[in-house]
Amino acid sequence: MKKLIVISTLIISLPLISMAKTKEYKEATKSCEAFNNMKHTTNTNGIKLKVGDEYRVLEHKKGQILTLIKGERIAQRWVDESCFNKQSTDNSTKKRNSSKKTSKQNLLAISWQNAFCQTHQYKKECKRMSSKDFGASYFVLHGLWPQPKSNQYCSVGKREVGMDKNKQWHRLNKLDLTSSTRERLAKLMPGYDSNLHKHEWIKHGTCYGTGASEYYDDAMDLMTQVNESKVREFFIKNIGKKVSLKDIRKVFDSEFGRGAGEHVTMNCSKGLITELWIYIGNGSDKLKELLPKGETPKSRCYKGLVDAVGY
Repeated sequence: MKKLIVISTLIISLPLISMAKTKEYKEATKSCEAFNNMKHTTNTNGIKLKVGDEYRVLEHKKGQILTLIKGERIAQRWVDESCFNKQSTDNSTKKRNSSKKTSKQNLLAISWQNAFCQTHQYKKECKRMSSKDFGASYFVLHGLWPQPKSNQYCSVGKREVGMDKNKQWHRLNKLDLTSSTRERLAKLMPGYDSNLHKHEWIKHGTCYGTGASEYYDDAMDLMTQVNESKVREFFIKNIGKKVSLKDIRKVFDSEFGRGAGEHVTMNCSKGLITELWIYIGNGSDKLKELLPKGETPKSRCYKGLVDAVGY
Protein backbone atom coordinates (compact mmCIF):
# COMPACT_ATOMS: atom_id res chain seq x y z
CA MET A 1 0.00 0.00 0.00
CA LYS A 2 2.85 2.39 0.76
CA LYS A 3 4.31 1.97 -2.74
CA LEU A 4 0.99 2.73 -4.35
CA ILE A 5 0.65 5.94 -2.36
CA VAL A 6 4.13 7.15 -3.42
CA ILE A 7 3.46 6.44 -7.11
CA SER A 8 0.12 8.29 -7.08
CA THR A 9 1.72 11.29 -5.45
CA LEU A 10 4.34 11.52 -8.19
CA ILE A 11 1.75 11.23 -10.93
CA ILE A 12 -0.28 14.06 -9.46
CA SER A 13 2.56 16.42 -8.59
CA LEU A 14 4.54 16.33 -11.84
CA PRO A 15 1.83 17.87 -14.08
CA LEU A 16 1.31 20.65 -11.55
CA ILE A 17 4.96 21.63 -11.83
CA SER A 18 4.95 21.58 -15.64
CA MET A 19 1.74 23.62 -15.83
CA ALA A 20 2.99 26.45 -13.61
CA LYS A 21 2.92 29.78 -15.43
CA THR A 22 6.13 31.79 -15.58
CA LYS A 23 7.06 35.21 -16.90
CA GLU A 24 9.76 35.08 -19.54
CA TYR A 25 12.43 37.76 -19.72
CA LYS A 26 15.39 38.13 -22.06
CA GLU A 27 18.58 40.11 -21.63
CA ALA A 28 19.48 42.58 -24.38
CA THR A 29 22.88 41.82 -25.92
CA LYS A 30 22.72 44.52 -28.61
CA SER A 31 21.54 48.14 -28.65
CA CYS A 32 18.87 47.45 -31.25
CA GLU A 33 16.02 49.75 -32.23
CA ALA A 34 12.59 48.99 -30.74
CA PHE A 35 9.89 49.53 -33.35
CA ASN A 36 6.17 50.25 -33.07
CA ASN A 37 5.35 47.62 -35.69
CA MET A 38 6.63 44.35 -37.12
CA LYS A 39 7.58 46.00 -40.44
CA HIS A 40 10.05 48.21 -38.56
CA THR A 41 8.82 51.37 -40.29
CA THR A 42 8.22 53.45 -37.15
CA ASN A 43 10.20 53.97 -33.97
CA THR A 44 8.54 56.70 -31.91
CA ASN A 45 11.16 58.61 -29.87
CA GLY A 46 13.99 56.59 -31.45
CA ILE A 47 14.02 53.98 -28.68
CA LYS A 48 16.87 51.46 -28.43
CA LEU A 49 17.44 48.53 -26.11
CA LYS A 50 19.95 48.98 -23.29
CA VAL A 51 22.58 46.26 -23.32
CA GLY A 52 22.42 44.22 -20.11
CA ASP A 53 18.81 45.15 -19.26
CA GLU A 54 16.14 42.45 -19.10
CA TYR A 55 12.94 42.85 -21.10
CA ARG A 56 9.60 41.09 -20.72
CA VAL A 57 8.70 38.78 -23.63
CA LEU A 58 5.08 39.24 -24.64
CA GLU A 59 5.13 37.36 -27.94
CA HIS A 60 7.46 35.50 -30.34
CA LYS A 61 6.62 35.88 -34.03
CA LYS A 62 8.59 35.47 -37.26
CA GLY A 63 12.00 35.96 -35.67
CA GLN A 64 10.87 38.94 -33.65
CA ILE A 65 9.93 39.58 -30.05
CA LEU A 66 7.19 41.87 -28.78
CA THR A 67 8.46 43.40 -25.56
CA LEU A 68 7.76 46.27 -23.16
CA ILE A 69 9.80 49.46 -22.99
CA LYS A 70 8.74 50.76 -19.60
CA GLY A 71 8.07 54.46 -19.22
CA GLU A 72 7.46 55.05 -22.92
CA ARG A 73 4.20 56.41 -24.30
CA ILE A 74 4.09 53.53 -26.79
CA ALA A 75 5.40 50.79 -24.54
CA GLN A 76 4.92 47.62 -26.61
CA ARG A 77 7.70 47.32 -29.20
CA TRP A 78 8.94 44.83 -31.80
CA VAL A 79 12.63 43.90 -31.74
CA ASP A 80 14.68 41.35 -33.70
CA GLU A 81 15.16 38.15 -31.75
CA SER A 82 18.91 38.29 -32.45
CA CYS A 83 19.20 41.34 -30.18
CA PHE A 84 18.59 39.24 -27.07
CA ASN A 85 20.40 36.54 -25.18
CA LYS A 86 19.21 33.12 -26.36
CA GLN A 87 18.64 32.06 -22.75
CA SER A 88 15.55 33.28 -20.92
CA THR A 89 15.09 34.06 -17.23
CA ASP A 90 12.08 33.44 -15.04
CA ASN A 91 11.20 36.51 -13.02
CA SER A 92 7.94 35.16 -11.62
CA THR A 93 9.45 34.88 -8.15
CA LYS A 94 11.18 38.26 -8.12
CA LYS A 95 9.74 40.96 -5.91
CA ARG A 96 7.88 43.70 -7.72
CA ASN A 97 9.97 46.86 -8.01
CA SER A 98 8.12 49.78 -6.46
CA SER A 99 10.29 52.22 -8.43
CA LYS A 100 9.61 50.62 -11.82
CA LYS A 101 9.30 52.90 -14.83
CA THR A 102 5.65 53.28 -15.75
CA SER A 103 3.93 56.27 -17.38
CA LYS A 104 5.10 59.44 -15.63
CA GLN A 105 1.62 60.81 -14.92
CA ASN A 106 -1.52 58.75 -14.23
CA LEU A 107 -5.13 59.23 -13.25
CA LEU A 108 -6.73 56.68 -10.91
CA ALA A 109 -10.50 56.72 -11.50
CA ILE A 110 -12.54 55.06 -8.73
CA SER A 111 -16.33 54.87 -8.72
CA TRP A 112 -18.98 55.06 -6.02
CA GLN A 113 -20.95 52.15 -7.44
CA ASN A 114 -24.26 53.02 -5.79
CA ALA A 115 -24.43 56.28 -7.73
CA PHE A 116 -23.07 54.75 -10.92
CA CYS A 117 -25.77 52.08 -10.93
CA GLN A 118 -28.45 54.64 -10.09
CA THR A 119 -27.61 56.31 -13.40
CA HIS A 120 -26.75 53.11 -15.35
CA GLN A 121 -29.44 50.65 -14.28
CA TYR A 122 -29.25 48.83 -17.63
CA LYS A 123 -25.69 47.60 -17.00
CA LYS A 124 -25.25 43.89 -16.20
CA GLU A 125 -23.42 44.62 -12.97
CA CYS A 126 -26.20 46.97 -11.85
CA LYS A 127 -29.24 44.82 -12.60
CA ARG A 128 -28.45 42.44 -9.76
CA MET A 129 -26.60 44.76 -7.37
CA SER A 130 -27.47 44.35 -3.69
CA SER A 131 -26.30 45.55 -0.29
CA LYS A 132 -24.09 42.42 -0.05
CA ASP A 133 -21.98 43.46 -3.04
CA PHE A 134 -18.49 44.85 -2.55
CA GLY A 135 -19.45 48.04 -4.39
CA ALA A 136 -22.30 48.80 -2.00
CA SER A 137 -19.87 50.07 0.63
CA TYR A 138 -16.46 50.37 -1.07
CA PHE A 139 -15.01 52.31 -3.98
CA VAL A 140 -14.65 50.19 -7.10
CA LEU A 141 -12.16 50.41 -9.95
CA HIS A 142 -12.95 52.28 -13.13
CA GLY A 143 -9.42 52.55 -14.47
CA LEU A 144 -5.84 53.78 -14.28
CA TRP A 145 -5.20 56.19 -17.13
CA PRO A 146 -1.76 57.30 -18.31
CA GLN A 147 -1.69 61.03 -18.91
CA PRO A 148 -2.07 63.22 -20.88
CA LYS A 149 -5.54 62.23 -22.06
CA SER A 150 -4.26 61.70 -25.60
CA ASN A 151 -2.02 58.87 -24.38
CA GLN A 152 -4.29 56.05 -25.57
CA TYR A 153 -4.34 52.85 -27.68
CA CYS A 154 -0.57 52.26 -27.67
CA SER A 155 0.44 49.75 -30.39
CA VAL A 156 -3.20 48.71 -30.85
CA GLY A 157 -4.44 47.78 -34.33
CA LYS A 158 -7.19 49.73 -36.12
CA ARG A 159 -9.58 46.77 -35.95
CA GLU A 160 -9.32 46.55 -32.15
CA VAL A 161 -9.59 50.33 -31.76
CA GLY A 162 -12.73 50.28 -33.90
CA MET A 163 -14.35 47.52 -31.83
CA ASP A 164 -13.48 49.34 -28.63
CA LYS A 165 -14.83 52.71 -29.76
CA ASN A 166 -18.03 51.02 -30.93
CA LYS A 167 -18.32 49.43 -27.46
CA GLN A 168 -18.03 45.91 -28.84
CA TRP A 169 -15.94 45.03 -25.83
CA HIS A 170 -17.08 41.41 -25.79
CA ARG A 171 -15.29 40.92 -29.13
CA LEU A 172 -11.92 42.09 -27.81
CA ASN A 173 -9.29 39.45 -27.07
CA LYS A 174 -9.25 37.78 -23.68
CA LEU A 175 -6.60 39.35 -21.47
CA ASP A 176 -3.59 37.36 -20.31
CA LEU A 177 -4.19 37.73 -16.57
CA THR A 178 -2.99 35.55 -13.73
CA SER A 179 -5.77 33.62 -11.99
CA SER A 180 -5.32 35.66 -8.80
CA THR A 181 -5.49 38.98 -10.68
CA ARG A 182 -8.58 37.90 -12.61
CA GLU A 183 -10.37 36.72 -9.45
CA ARG A 184 -9.56 39.92 -7.58
CA LEU A 185 -10.48 42.12 -10.55
CA ALA A 186 -13.90 40.49 -10.93
CA LYS A 187 -14.62 41.63 -7.37
CA LEU A 188 -13.01 45.08 -7.29
CA MET A 189 -14.21 46.06 -10.79
CA PRO A 190 -17.91 45.18 -11.07
CA GLY A 191 -17.78 46.39 -14.68
CA TYR A 192 -15.85 43.19 -15.38
CA ASP A 193 -19.27 41.67 -16.09
CA SER A 194 -19.62 44.12 -18.98
CA ASN A 195 -16.05 43.55 -20.23
CA LEU A 196 -14.91 46.90 -18.86
CA HIS A 197 -11.52 45.35 -18.07
CA LYS A 198 -10.92 44.65 -21.78
CA HIS A 199 -11.83 48.22 -22.71
CA GLU A 200 -9.67 49.77 -19.99
CA TRP A 201 -6.65 47.69 -20.96
CA ILE A 202 -6.79 48.31 -24.70
CA LYS A 203 -7.47 52.05 -24.37
CA HIS A 204 -5.33 52.93 -21.34
CA GLY A 205 -3.37 49.95 -20.02
CA THR A 206 -1.41 49.44 -23.25
CA CYS A 207 0.24 52.82 -22.58
CA TYR A 208 1.09 52.15 -18.94
CA GLY A 209 4.36 50.30 -19.45
CA THR A 210 3.65 46.83 -18.03
CA GLY A 211 1.68 43.72 -18.88
CA ALA A 212 -2.05 43.46 -18.15
CA SER A 213 -1.70 41.68 -14.80
CA GLU A 214 0.85 44.17 -13.48
CA TYR A 215 -1.27 47.06 -14.70
CA TYR A 216 -4.37 45.86 -12.89
CA ASP A 217 -2.46 44.79 -9.79
CA ASP A 218 -1.08 48.34 -9.50
CA ALA A 219 -4.51 49.90 -10.03
CA MET A 220 -6.21 47.65 -7.47
CA ASP A 221 -3.44 48.14 -4.91
CA LEU A 222 -3.76 51.92 -5.18
CA MET A 223 -7.55 51.84 -4.89
CA THR A 224 -7.29 49.53 -1.87
CA GLN A 225 -5.23 52.19 -0.11
CA VAL A 226 -8.18 54.58 -0.51
CA ASN A 227 -10.65 51.96 0.68
CA GLU A 228 -8.55 51.26 3.76
CA SER A 229 -8.34 54.96 4.62
CA LYS A 230 -10.74 57.38 6.29
CA VAL A 231 -11.85 58.53 2.83
CA ARG A 232 -14.10 55.48 2.57
CA GLU A 233 -15.22 55.96 6.19
CA PHE A 234 -16.18 59.53 5.33
CA PHE A 235 -18.38 58.33 2.45
CA ILE A 236 -20.02 55.63 4.57
CA LYS A 237 -20.81 58.09 7.38
CA ASN A 238 -22.35 60.52 4.90
CA ILE A 239 -24.57 58.18 2.87
CA GLY A 240 -27.76 60.06 2.08
CA LYS A 241 -26.11 63.44 2.69
CA LYS A 242 -24.54 66.09 0.50
CA VAL A 243 -20.81 66.63 0.86
CA SER A 244 -18.38 69.06 -0.73
CA LEU A 245 -15.15 68.43 -2.59
CA LYS A 246 -13.51 70.71 -0.04
CA ASP A 247 -14.42 68.29 2.76
CA ILE A 248 -13.24 65.28 0.75
CA ARG A 249 -9.92 66.97 0.07
CA LYS A 250 -9.46 67.63 3.78
CA VAL A 251 -9.81 63.90 4.48
CA PHE A 252 -7.22 63.15 1.79
CA ASP A 253 -4.89 65.68 3.41
CA SER A 254 -5.23 64.04 6.81
CA GLU A 255 -4.69 60.54 5.39
CA PHE A 256 -2.09 61.03 2.67
CA GLY A 257 -0.29 64.22 3.63
CA ARG A 258 -0.76 67.95 3.42
CA GLY A 259 -1.75 69.06 -0.08
CA ALA A 260 -2.79 65.57 -1.21
CA GLY A 261 -6.38 66.71 -1.68
CA GLU A 262 -5.35 69.20 -4.36
CA HIS A 263 -4.77 66.27 -6.66
CA VAL A 264 -8.31 64.90 -6.24
CA THR A 265 -11.34 65.90 -8.31
CA MET A 266 -14.96 64.76 -8.25
CA ASN A 267 -17.47 63.74 -10.92
CA CYS A 268 -21.23 63.97 -10.44
CA SER A 269 -24.35 62.97 -12.34
CA LYS A 270 -27.86 64.12 -11.49
CA GLY A 271 -26.61 65.51 -8.19
CA LEU A 272 -24.92 62.23 -7.17
CA ILE A 273 -21.18 61.75 -6.64
CA THR A 274 -20.23 59.06 -9.15
CA GLU A 275 -16.43 59.10 -9.10
CA LEU A 276 -13.24 60.43 -7.58
CA TRP A 277 -10.35 61.12 -9.94
CA ILE A 278 -6.94 60.92 -8.26
CA TYR A 279 -3.98 62.39 -10.13
CA ILE A 280 -0.65 60.74 -9.33
CA GLY A 281 2.95 60.51 -10.50
CA ASN A 282 5.11 57.37 -10.64
CA GLY A 283 8.12 55.79 -8.94
CA SER A 284 6.35 54.27 -5.93
CA ASP A 285 3.53 51.94 -4.96
CA LYS A 286 2.40 54.18 -2.09
CA LEU A 287 -0.37 56.67 -2.74
CA LYS A 288 1.10 59.03 -0.14
CA GLU A 289 4.28 59.33 -2.22
CA LEU A 290 2.54 59.44 -5.60
CA LEU A 291 -0.03 62.18 -4.89
CA PRO A 292 2.44 65.09 -4.51
CA LYS A 293 3.83 64.22 -7.96
CA GLY A 294 0.41 64.34 -9.65
CA GLU A 295 -1.32 67.10 -11.57
CA THR A 296 -3.68 69.62 -9.91
CA PRO A 297 -6.57 70.03 -12.39
CA LYS A 298 -9.91 71.75 -11.86
CA SER A 299 -12.83 69.60 -10.75
CA ARG A 300 -16.01 69.06 -12.76
CA CYS A 301 -18.13 68.99 -9.60
CA TYR A 302 -17.80 70.58 -6.17
CA LYS A 303 -20.78 69.23 -4.24
CA GLY A 304 -22.93 66.12 -4.44
CA LEU A 305 -24.96 63.46 -2.65
CA VAL A 306 -23.40 60.22 -1.38
CA ASP A 307 -25.88 57.69 -2.72
CA ALA A 308 -27.02 54.52 -0.94
CA VAL A 309 -27.40 51.15 -2.64
CA GLY A 310 -30.73 50.52 -4.37
CA TYR A 311 -32.99 52.47 -6.72
